[in-house]
Amino acid sequence: MTVPPDEIELAAAFSPAERDRWREMVKGVLRKSGAAAEGTPLDEIEDLLTRESYDGVPIAALYTRDDAPPGRPGLAPYVREVRPDGEGIAGWDVRQLHAHPDPAVTREAILADLENGATSVWLRLGDGGLPVAGLGEALRGVLLDLAPVALDAGTATSDAADAFLSLVAERGDAADASGTLGADPLGLAARTGTPGSLEDAAALAVRCAREFPKLRAVVADGTPYHDAGGSDAEELGAAVAAGVAYLRALTGAGLSVDEAFGQIEFRLAVNADQFASIAKLRAARRLWARVAEVSGASDGTAARIHAVTSSAMMTRRDPWVNMLRTTLAAFAAGVGGADAVTVQPFDARLGLPDGFARRIARNTQTLLLEESSLARVVDPAGGSWYAESLTEGIARAAWTWFTEIEKAGGLAAALDSGLVADRIAATWARRREDIARRKAPLTGVSEFPDLAEPLPERAPAPRPPGGGLPVVTYAQDFEALRDRSDAHAEATGARPRVFLATLGPVAVHTARASFAANLFQAGGIETVSGPPEEFEASGTSVACLCSSDKMYEEQAAEAARVLRQAGAMKVWLAGKGTYEGVDAGVYAGCDAIGVLETALRDLGVNE
Repeated sequence: MTVPPDEIELAAAFSPAERDRWREMVKGVLRKSGAAAEGTPLDEIEDLLTRESYDGVPIAALYTRDDAPPGRPGLAPYVREVRPDGEGIAGWDVRQLHAHPDPAVTREAILADLENGATSVWLRLGDGGLPVAGLGEALRGVLLDLAPVALDAGTATSDAADAFLSLVAERGDAADASGTLGADPLGLAARTGTPGSLEDAAALAVRCAREFPKLRAVVADGTPYHDAGGSDAEELGAAVAAGVAYLRALTGAGLSVDEAFGQIEFRLAVNADQFASIAKLRAARRLWARVAEVSGASDGTAARIHAVTSSAMMTRRDPWVNMLRTTLAAFAAGVGGADAVTVQPFDARLGLPDGFARRIARNTQTLLLEESSLARVVDPAGGSWYAESLTEGIARAAWTWFTEIEKAGGLAAALDSGLVADRIAATWARRREDIARRKAPLTGVSEFPDLAEPLPERAPAPRPPGGGLPVVTYAQDFEALRDRSDAHAEATGARPRVFLATLGPVAVHTARASFAANLFQAGGIETVSGPPEEFEASGTSVACLCSSDKMYEEQAAEAARVLRQAGAMKVWLAGKGTYEGVDAGVYAGCDAIGVLETALRDLGVNE
């Protein structure tokens, strides 16, 4: 059937979208929720919906053509990918991490990964993983001219680099071996408080440039700042400051500016906030392009980025959810244009991963590359006004932080003086507060916990040396409460318990009873429910009233009296009202950690 042209409805038939009309519609919704008043000016409506990132970057509700992408893909400042238009399928390097202390086990895992989709190897050596002496055995059978190897040896960097370079020379792969030796003296200072040697790192870079042309010697690692609770811009600013310090050391050792740029790789964390992670990687290339510009480097010195799924976002509780977190993060890394991507196994917080966990981590990238065809598109985020605006905001915030570090004498001095630690600690305190109030929910931990979950058992993982910036995880406060509950259950045979005293019909109390149960269970506290008259048989001394505001007005005071007479030492209420006999309320946005700590103390659970 042919449709006459005059009957085809096209977008042009609609009246053009107007921002003020959109604002009027939004205002109507906000008025119903009480967030806006009748007299609120239209030009203030968007401000009511705008929030700020931890870097102070505004996150607006609406973006327009004014936030258009800068430049073209493949051209400086490389915000829109390093690949030019029409280059075709390229993909990224699928880099798997190995840290098992047994060389034979590590070798078997490496070969399994390379045979099933991984394209490079990341080896953690020294105190945090494989002994340096086992490097040769671990890489036996690995074709070093085909599979890049990235070393991460901390205080043993020089020994590990010597061992690897000797192995490469013995096999005759000097011209083709690629990867990185992982020299990162400032990252070592951030993690341990004791810096490595810039001179040794520079010497390795010179050796690579002269004898091993495809190897890089230096890593500017931003993950120590992310793992300490830092923001995206704080991580980027510190990583760029490290990169600049390494440029000075490498050129001072005799390398040209272009050679020095070619010896540095960045390592950055990506997490489940996919848009922020996409923007962070794009901003990193922009920042490094600016450094290249003022350094007099030639074209083609775009930042090489190794993206690693965040350790801070991973949980011990309900670890299966980590598969979702790492999938989002890996997607963001691919869209953001990472050159190499490492997906951490879902059980990384529990110990050394097993074969299943490594396979899932590996296959996450395979699915994104081969089935989702993510690599078939150059700059997938290009043209997203939100992504472009967020990239610009993060880049500016990171550059401001980088210049502050430089004014303080560089990254080494900023670490020594406590400037970096204090700045990141302040950010972590804000993020920690948001997590405690469940404004930044953690599925399976602060939301929808499963107290009966059987956790997988894993062998303990080697612990890398500490002593520098703290290492935090977003779930740590809630998981500490769960640990206390577990210890109490093991010692007494039962978990702590709160009685949910429901008022009125099921349809009236279900929503708040479910909310309260979810909150208390996030701290490892079981809940049982029923009318107040059933409290005495519940075997607990803490209760929480659950119903509607209207029902509270009618029955809360009397229900609290009944609970007190039945032996309740503490009476909570699911809501914000104040009623006779009620001690405090639990509600959306309350300090859940504070509530749970109080409840555990009231229930006799020791710290």
